[in-house]
Amino acid sequence: MQILITHGSLARTRVLHLSRLRLAAMLAALVLALVMLSGTVYHMVFLKAAREGWPLVSQLVKLVVRDEIEQRDRVMRDNLDALAQRVGELQAKLVKLEAIGERVSVKTGIQTGELKPKAGQGGPYLPLDRPGSEDIQRTILALDERADLYADIFTLFESRLLESRLRELLLPSVPPVDGPIGSGFGFRADPITLRTALHSGLDFPADIGTPVIAAAGGVVVAVEWHAQYGHVMELDHGRDLSTRYAHLSRIHVKQGDVVKRGQRVADVGNSGRSTGPHLHFEVLVQGIPQDPMRFLEMTGQAETRSAGRGGRR
Repeated sequence: MQILITHGSLARTRVLHLSRLRLAAMLAALVLALVMLSGTVYHMVFLKAAREGWPLVSQLVKLVVRDEIEQRDRVMRDNLDALAQRVGELQAKLVKLEAIGERVSVKTGIQTGELKPKAGQGGPYLPLDRPGSEDIQRTILALDERADLYADIFTLFESRLLESRLRELLLPSVPPVDGPIGSGFGFRADPITLRTALHSGLDFPADIGTPVIAAAGGVVVAVEWHAQYGHVMELDHGRDLSTRYAHLSRIHVKQGDVVKRGQRVADVGNSGRSTGPHLHFEVLVQGIPQDPMRFLEMTGQAETRSAGRGGRR
């Protein structure tokens, strides 16, 4: 593009050559100048007119601002309604947790009433039609506190249940031999001397080599030969509770081993002072023999047969 510049006082005409790049730069500068000018006019005139209440401009500003406020309020109400609905769902879940807690507390023996907040300390009722942000915040805070409380309560439940489970594992509640019981605990005629004597355990008649399992989990504290018991093994279950397995033919563990309930630890034999193959099983508390029948779960076992079953000791 060429632009001719002439003037009466000039001896000759000037020619200005504009390339496309230079022309585009000039247009961009013009647009930028117009934008800045319009911003200046808006700041100096339009805002001033709005503050001073010019008739036409002030009405236009009110319409724009009111529309923005209404739109913002509508979004806030929708968000509050959704949040209130979510809070209601959380309240329902906590009610279910409370019901479960009451049922579990019966099994664990924990009185949850002493751990709960006192009456009147729960979250406020929150209607879902027109909730307020402050009400929702207070309710969320109350729900958070209740959730923390029930998390602690259920942790305590889990601890008590685990403790109960451990106690069961350490109690001699499984018969050491799968079979009927011969002589029971108590006084009887000794099969060798025929004199009345205390039989300090249970006899399980079985063939030599029949598996003997641990009646409870524990630690092997003795594996030895005894003149009366023959090959004998003793397990310590803690809390001054132990079990003894006598007249064995073979022992599969050694002193110091940790065994689990139901683990095969020995085989039935006829060693020591015995008149026939059987397992002599004792339960001792602080070294004093107790009736093993009080500990064993004898489901499916035959009833205890009469004392003095032929040749058992």
